[in-house]
Amino acid sequence: MRREKLDQIDRRILDDLQSDGRMTNVELASRAGISAPPCLRRVRALEESGYIRGYHADIDPSLMGFGVTVFAFVGLTSQAETDLVRFEECVAEWPLVRECFMLQGETDFLLKVVAEDLASYNRFLTNELTAAQNVAHVRSAITIRHSKQAFGVPIDTSPDA
Repeated sequence: MRREKLDQIDRRILDDLQSDGRMTNVELASRAGISAPPCLRRVRALEESGYIRGYHADIDPSLMGFGVTVFAFVGLTSQAETDLVRFEECVAEWPLVRECFMLQGETDFLLKVVAEDLASYNRFLTNELTAAQNVAHVRSAITIRHSKQAFGVPIDTSPDA
């Protein structure tokens, strides 16, 4: 059950949790200008209504041995809904693929792939991605550096929002 309209306190709670999901309820309430019990009720309502989908830890890929990030632009031979869904099901099984977006235009899908090194990405590319049914072509863009990561969406916390 989605809340009809978020008020300024709800937006502040969402903005703060988006920046730091481990923030205590007491600190969150203080920042929102309310006491802890109603803050916790609001957080639970935001979770139940689907505004907050979950919480996660931001893991450093390089410390886990993943030194390469690649964006793979995938074109399929068929864009029939069953073929699109079949490809998405295939992608869901590949641990190296961290994000998948269906696109409009020349490219059908954009995949964010992490790999230990270029050799392991190339193995994934040749043994799994290009070998998958219905894949016509793949263009790879290897990242050089990662300079910004902002989670979620921009939230307007101004009083008149």
